[in-house]
Amino acid sequence: MGQQALSHIRICDFTGQLAGAGATKFLAAFGAEVIRIEDPLNEGRWDILRGMPPYKPGQQGLDHGGAFNNHNVNKLGITLNLRTPEAKEVLRKLVAVSDVVTENFAAGVLDRMGFGYEELKKIRPDIIYVSNCGFGHSGPYVNYKTWGPIVQAVSGLTFSSGLPDQPPAGWGYSYMDHTGAYYMAMAILMALHHRNVTGEGQWVDLACTEAGAALNGPAVLDYSANGRPTRREGQPHANHSDWPAMAPHNIYPADGDDEWVAIACRDDDEWKALAGVIGERWTRDPRFDRLTGRREWQDELDRNIANWTASRGKFEIAEACQAAGLPAAAVNKPEERIDHDPNTEAWGLWPTVQQSAMGDVRVDGIPVHMSQSDWSMERGGPCLGEHNEQVLVDLLGYEQADVERFRQGGVL
Repeated sequence: MGQQALSHIRICDFTGQLAGAGATKFLAAFGAEVIRIEDPLNEGRWDILRGMPPYKPGQQGLDHGGAFNNHNVNKLGITLNLRTPEAKEVLRKLVAVSDVVTENFAAGVLDRMGFGYEELKKIRPDIIYVSNCGFGHSGPYVNYKTWGPIVQAVSGLTFSSGLPDQPPAGWGYSYMDHTGAYYMAMAILMALHHRNVTGEGQWVDLACTEAGAALNGPAVLDYSANGRPTRREGQPHANHSDWPAMAPHNIYPADGDDEWVAIACRDDDEWKALAGVIGERWTRDPRFDRLTGRREWQDELDRNIANWTASRGKFEIAEACQAAGLPAAAVNKPEERIDHDPNTEAWGLWPTVQQSAMGDVRVDGIPVHMSQSDWSMERGGPCLGEHNEQVLVDLLGYEQADVERFRQGGVL
C-alpha cells in the first residue's frame, strides 16, 4: 500500500457522538492526524457515548464505551480546560498548525468559547472550519438544539417510513447521525480541495436537518410538480415503492423466531421460475400469470408466498431462489452478517483494533478500498487525555515541566 491519501492533513477536532465523530473517523482511517479535544472536567458528558455501553465483559467507565471507541479509532485525544487562559493558548497553537477545525456543538458554542470562525482566521488565515449541528447557523431554527431522531422527524423522513395503516415507524436508530457524518466528511474534503486550488480557507456550515430533507427527493418532487402528498388514497401508506413495478416484491416470514427472507420477481419469466421453486397448485392460478394480475391480487399473492416460506429456513429459501436465477436473500441479523458470512473476512469490514483500556476490540471499517492509498485501522479510540504529552511536547514544543504544571493547575 502506498502513502495514505490524507496523511498530510491535521484536524483539530471537537466533534462528538456520531454525526461529527463519525466524519473525522473516515479521515483518520485514510491517514489524517485527528486530534480530539475534550473537557477534563466534563467527564464525558459532552460525548455521552464515551462512558456508555456496550462494554466488554467486566469493563465499564469513561474509557470503555464501545460506541465511542468505534467512532474514534485512529484519533489522538487531549484534554483542555478552556475556562483557563493557558488552555486557550494551547488551543491557539494547535489551530495554527492544523488544516481543519471541526465541531458539532449547538450553534454558537465555539463562538462563546472564543474560537468562532473569525477568531480562528486570526490564528490561521487559511483555516477550514466545519460546523455540523441540527439546524445550522442561520435561519429561524438557529437557536434550537436537537438529536438525530428529532432531525429525522423535522426533515420529513420519519413520516415516510411505516407499514400500511400504521403510525410512522422512522428510520432506525439515529439514522441522520450516520448521514450527517457522511455529509460532513464530504464537506471537509471539498473544502480541502478548494484550498488546494485557491489557497482559501472557509467556514462550512452544515445543518443535519437540511441533509435529511435532501433525502426526500422523490416525495418532494411529486408534491412540488403534481401537488400529491406522500400518503394518499390509492397509494401504499408506507415506504413501499410502486416503481419499477414488480410482484412479488416483499419480505416474507421464514421458519423460526423473527426470521425473514426477501424475494423479488422483476418480470413474468422470473415469476414462472419462482412458481417452479414453490411447486404448489396455487402458483398455477391464471390471475398470477401476468404482472398486471399479480399487482391487482398482490395481497393474496403475498399471503400465499408467506404460507410457503413460513415453514422453511430463510437460507434454504434464498439458495433455492438464487439457483433459479431469482433475486432473493435471507434477511440477515447483525450477528449473522459479522460472523457467519464468508464475505465478512474477505471485505475486511470489521477490523480489530488495540484500545489502551479495552485491549482488542472489533470496530466498523469503511466500505471503500483504494488500490494505492487504502484506509487502515489499528489504534482504538483515545482514553480521556491519553495523548496530552505526545501532542503538547512532540507537536507543540512544550516542555515536560510545562505539561506537569498544566496538570497541577487544572489546564489539562
